[in-house]
Amino acid sequence: MLNEQDHRLLKLIAEDCRLTPEELSVQTGLTAEYISKRITNWEKEKIIVGYQPMINWARTGEEKVSALIEVRVLPQRGYGFDKIAKRLQKFPEIKALFLMSGGYDLSLLIEGKTMQDVALFVAEKLAPLEHVQSTATHFVLRRYKQDGVALLGEEETIQRLVVSP
Repeated sequence: MLNEQDHRLLKLIAEDCRLTPEELSVQTGLTAEYISKRITNWEKEKIIVGYQPMINWARTGEEKVSALIEVRVLPQRGYGFDKIAKRLQKFPEIKALFLMSGGYDLSLLIEGKTMQDVALFVAEKLAPLEHVQSTATHFVLRRYKQDGVALLGEEETIQRLVVSP
């Protein structure tokens, strides 16, 4: 169980993993040595599982297509949804995988270069899997906010075409 100081420290690391133990020390009042040891332990315990920058690919000119896919599956006796989830997480196209409540069982966030790539992934790799009953694909048209970070700047406005009769 985390104490309040450790919880605050993890939150700061999650907001900006580039902060050094010295910078985190200034913000928390904890020693840099303590922070370094905690981070090392959290990495070993898989509390901290990685450090990744968030890139706004729309600004790079690189084409990327993302889709949210709803998947209904038959849970397996003795394994529930875990066995199919372990199989799915091996696909590099799948960037996130969640067990959901409601009308479907799993939610996948996948990426491809084109809509065709995404469609082929669903048709050739996902849908034919044993225990997959159905899929519904929703293409991401534009990202406005991700992981708590606004991707659309205050000065930006969305240009819309004027429609007149």
